[in-house]
Amino acid sequence: MSKKIKQMQMDAMAKAFEGVRDMVVISTSGVESQIDNKMRLDLRKKNIRMQMVKNSLARRVFSNMGITLSDVWSGPTTIAWGGSSVAELSRTLETAFKGDKVKDKIKVKTAVAEGQEVPFATALTMPTRQEAIAAVLSAILGPAGSLASQLTGPASQVASQIKTISERPAEAEAAPAAPPA
Repeated sequence: MSKKIKQMQMDAMAKAFEGVRDMVVISTSGVESQIDNKMRLDLRKKNIRMQMVKNSLARRVFSNMGITLSDVWSGPTTIAWGGSSVAELSRTLETAFKGDKVKDKIKVKTAVAEGQEVPFATALTMPTRQEAIAAVLSAILGPAGSLASQLTGPASQVASQIKTISERPAEAEAAPAAPPA
């Protein structure tokens, strides 16, 4: 392959992966073409794309993007990206790879979260964007909610006692006090 063609392929790959910071690197050797095509179509409906890459060119492109991966550039390599986060991407791929026909043929090499290499098992347990926002909001609102309940708790007790006293029958209030002995 000439240098010009390699450069054109690298430019096309750089354009395809422009702005991609979350991805999963897999090996799909041994998967039949019909099954691979169906899996890609199903994943595309979930806004997840897959592209097989030439290892030497991908290593250069990702190095230029500031993503350094170790020990993944051997054998057939496919990059999967998309979804809202690496956690969502990893969970979707994990579900898709559990099919009987691809179960033992697809091997996950690594995952990349925000440009940093992470083990795939870690990527599966990472929170999605929505889960992270919910955790932050609960951490913020939790103490505020308990403080508000502590402030309103005694006030509601006093208000209920005042209401109970005000609802007593008029005769009970007019009853004379017992004479002192």
